[in-house]
Amino acid sequence: MAMDREQVLRAAAALLARKSTATMDEVARAAGIGRATLHRHFAGRDALVRALEALGIQEFEAALDRAGIDTGGASDGLRRLIAEMEPVAQLLAFLVTENQLFEGEQINEGWARLDARVSALFRRGQEQGEFRIDLPAVWLTEALYGLLGSCAWAVMDGRVAKNDFQFMIAELLLGGARRSVEK
Repeated sequence: MAMDREQVLRAAAALLARKSTATMDEVARAAGIGRATLHRHFAGRDALVRALEALGIQEFEAALDRAGIDTGGASDGLRRLIAEMEPVAQLLAFLVTENQLFEGEQINEGWARLDARVSALFRRGQEQGEFRIDLPAVWLTEALYGLLGSCAWAVMDGRVAKNDFQFMIAELLLGGARRSVEK
Protein backbone atom coordinates (compact mmCIF):
# COMPACT_ATOMS: atom_id res chain seq x y z
CA MET A 1 0.00 0.00 0.00
CA ALA A 2 1.45 3.35 -1.02
CA MET A 3 1.86 5.90 1.74
CA ASP A 4 0.51 9.39 1.22
CA ARG A 5 3.05 11.47 3.15
CA GLU A 6 0.64 14.34 3.79
CA GLN A 7 -2.05 11.95 5.02
CA VAL A 8 0.46 10.39 7.43
CA LEU A 9 1.52 13.82 8.63
CA ARG A 10 -2.08 14.86 9.23
CA ALA A 11 -2.80 11.63 11.13
CA ALA A 12 0.36 12.20 13.19
CA ALA A 13 -0.64 15.81 13.91
CA ALA A 14 -4.12 14.79 15.04
CA LEU A 15 -2.71 12.12 17.36
CA LEU A 16 0.15 14.22 18.71
CA ALA A 17 -2.16 17.18 19.33
CA ARG A 18 -4.19 14.92 21.64
CA LYS A 19 -1.27 12.91 23.02
CA SER A 20 2.08 14.66 22.66
CA THR A 21 3.91 11.68 24.15
CA ALA A 22 2.63 9.21 21.54
CA THR A 23 5.23 6.73 20.36
CA MET A 24 6.21 6.18 16.75
CA ASP A 25 4.29 2.87 16.95
CA GLU A 26 1.15 4.77 17.93
CA VAL A 27 1.72 7.29 15.13
CA ALA A 28 2.08 4.45 12.61
CA ARG A 29 -1.16 2.83 13.84
CA ALA A 30 -3.01 6.15 13.68
CA ALA A 31 -1.80 6.61 10.10
CA GLY A 32 -2.78 3.08 9.12
CA ILE A 33 0.76 2.02 8.22
CA GLY A 34 3.41 -0.20 9.72
CA ARG A 35 6.15 1.09 11.98
CA ALA A 36 8.82 0.11 9.45
CA THR A 37 7.08 2.14 6.73
CA LEU A 38 6.87 5.14 9.04
CA HIS A 39 10.58 4.85 9.88
CA ARG A 40 11.54 4.64 6.21
CA HIS A 41 10.02 8.07 5.70
CA PHE A 42 10.79 9.62 9.10
CA ALA A 43 13.95 8.33 10.78
CA GLY A 44 12.63 9.18 14.22
CA ARG A 45 10.43 11.49 16.20
CA ASP A 46 12.64 14.52 15.51
CA ALA A 47 12.37 13.99 11.74
CA LEU A 48 8.60 13.55 12.05
CA VAL A 49 8.24 16.72 14.14
CA ARG A 50 10.38 18.69 11.66
CA ALA A 51 8.17 17.46 8.80
CA LEU A 52 5.10 18.49 10.79
CA GLU A 53 6.69 21.88 11.35
CA ALA A 54 7.22 22.35 7.61
CA LEU A 55 3.61 21.32 6.93
CA GLY A 56 2.37 23.65 9.66
CA ILE A 57 4.26 26.62 8.28
CA GLN A 58 2.98 25.85 4.77
CA GLU A 59 -0.62 25.53 6.00
CA PHE A 60 -0.42 28.66 8.14
CA GLU A 61 1.05 30.69 5.29
CA ALA A 62 -1.69 29.47 2.94
CA ALA A 63 -4.33 30.43 5.52
CA LEU A 64 -2.82 33.92 5.78
CA ASP A 65 -2.90 34.27 2.00
CA ARG A 66 -6.52 33.07 1.74
CA ALA A 67 -7.64 35.33 4.60
CA GLY A 68 -6.49 38.48 2.80
CA ILE A 69 -5.51 40.07 6.10
CA ASP A 70 -4.15 43.18 4.37
CA THR A 71 -7.56 44.21 3.03
CA GLY A 72 -10.46 45.80 4.86
CA GLY A 73 -10.54 46.44 8.57
CA ALA A 74 -8.09 44.70 10.86
CA SER A 75 -10.89 43.10 12.92
CA ASP A 76 -12.44 41.65 9.77
CA GLY A 77 -9.02 40.42 8.61
CA LEU A 78 -8.50 38.75 11.98
CA ARG A 79 -11.89 37.03 11.78
CA ARG A 80 -11.06 35.76 8.28
CA LEU A 81 -7.70 34.48 9.51
CA ILE A 82 -9.33 32.60 12.38
CA ALA A 83 -11.77 31.01 9.93
CA GLU A 84 -8.95 29.98 7.61
CA MET A 85 -6.89 28.60 10.50
CA GLU A 86 -9.68 26.43 11.88
CA PRO A 87 -8.99 23.39 9.64
CA VAL A 88 -5.33 23.30 10.72
CA ALA A 89 -5.76 24.37 14.34
CA GLN A 90 -4.93 20.87 15.63
CA LEU A 91 -1.57 20.98 13.90
CA LEU A 92 -0.88 24.46 15.24
CA ALA A 93 -1.92 23.29 18.73
CA PHE A 94 0.72 20.59 18.61
CA LEU A 95 3.44 22.75 17.10
CA VAL A 96 3.11 25.66 19.55
CA THR A 97 3.70 23.23 22.43
CA GLU A 98 6.60 21.36 20.82
CA ASN A 99 9.47 23.05 22.66
CA GLN A 100 12.20 21.53 20.51
CA LEU A 101 11.05 23.72 17.62
CA PHE A 102 11.84 26.89 19.54
CA GLU A 103 15.10 26.01 21.28
CA GLY A 104 18.49 27.35 20.40
CA GLU A 105 19.40 29.06 17.18
CA GLN A 106 17.68 26.56 14.89
CA ILE A 107 14.32 28.37 14.89
CA ASN A 108 12.74 28.05 11.47
CA GLU A 109 12.69 31.29 9.48
CA GLY A 110 9.14 30.39 8.47
CA TRP A 111 7.89 31.09 12.00
CA ALA A 112 9.53 34.52 11.98
CA ARG A 113 7.90 35.30 8.63
CA LEU A 114 4.47 34.19 9.91
CA ASP A 115 4.86 36.10 13.17
CA ALA A 116 5.76 39.24 11.22
CA ARG A 117 2.65 38.99 9.05
CA VAL A 118 0.28 38.45 11.97
CA SER A 119 1.94 41.15 14.07
CA ALA A 120 1.60 43.55 11.13
CA LEU A 121 -2.16 42.89 11.15
CA PHE A 122 -2.34 43.83 14.83
CA ARG A 123 -0.13 46.91 14.33
CA ARG A 124 -2.37 48.05 11.48
CA GLY A 125 -5.39 47.64 13.75
CA GLN A 126 -3.63 49.70 16.40
CA GLU A 127 -2.67 52.42 13.94
CA GLN A 128 -6.24 52.58 12.63
CA GLY A 129 -7.66 52.82 16.15
CA GLU A 130 -9.36 49.42 16.10
CA PHE A 131 -7.11 47.72 18.65
CA ARG A 132 -5.68 48.75 21.98
CA ILE A 133 -2.30 50.41 21.81
CA ASP A 134 -1.24 49.47 25.33
CA LEU A 135 -0.71 45.81 24.32
CA PRO A 136 2.21 45.09 21.99
CA ALA A 137 1.32 43.57 18.61
CA VAL A 138 3.73 40.72 19.32
CA TRP A 139 1.75 39.87 22.46
CA LEU A 140 -1.55 39.94 20.57
CA THR A 141 0.05 37.58 18.04
CA GLU A 142 1.06 35.14 20.78
CA ALA A 143 -2.40 35.43 22.35
CA LEU A 144 -3.97 34.50 19.01
CA TYR A 145 -1.76 31.40 18.74
CA GLY A 146 -2.64 30.43 22.30
CA LEU A 147 -6.36 30.82 21.70
CA LEU A 148 -6.22 28.85 18.45
CA GLY A 149 -4.39 26.01 20.18
CA SER A 150 -6.53 26.05 23.31
CA CYS A 151 -9.76 26.06 21.34
CA ALA A 152 -8.51 23.23 19.11
CA TRP A 153 -7.82 21.13 22.23
CA ALA A 154 -11.21 21.97 23.74
CA VAL A 155 -12.95 20.95 20.51
CA MET A 156 -10.91 17.72 20.27
CA ASP A 157 -11.82 16.86 23.87
CA GLY A 158 -15.49 17.59 23.19
CA ARG A 159 -15.60 20.32 25.85
CA VAL A 160 -16.83 22.96 23.40
CA ALA A 161 -18.77 22.73 20.17
CA LYS A 162 -16.76 22.76 16.93
CA ASN A 163 -19.29 25.19 15.45
CA ASP A 164 -18.31 27.77 18.08
CA PHE A 165 -14.56 27.70 17.27
CA GLN A 166 -14.40 30.94 15.28
CA PHE A 167 -16.84 32.84 17.47
CA MET A 168 -15.13 31.96 20.75
CA ILE A 169 -11.66 32.94 19.59
CA ALA A 170 -12.66 36.14 17.81
CA GLU A 171 -14.90 37.37 20.61
CA LEU A 172 -12.43 36.69 23.37
CA LEU A 173 -9.44 38.12 21.54
CA LEU A 174 -11.23 41.11 20.06
CA GLY A 175 -13.08 41.81 23.28
CA GLY A 176 -9.72 42.14 24.98
CA ALA A 177 -7.90 43.82 22.10
CA ARG A 178 -10.46 46.44 21.16
CA ARG A 179 -9.68 49.96 22.16
CA SER A 180 -12.30 51.30 24.53
CA VAL A 181 -13.83 54.58 23.46
CA GLU A 182 -13.91 57.22 26.15
CA LYS A 183 -17.25 59.01 26.46
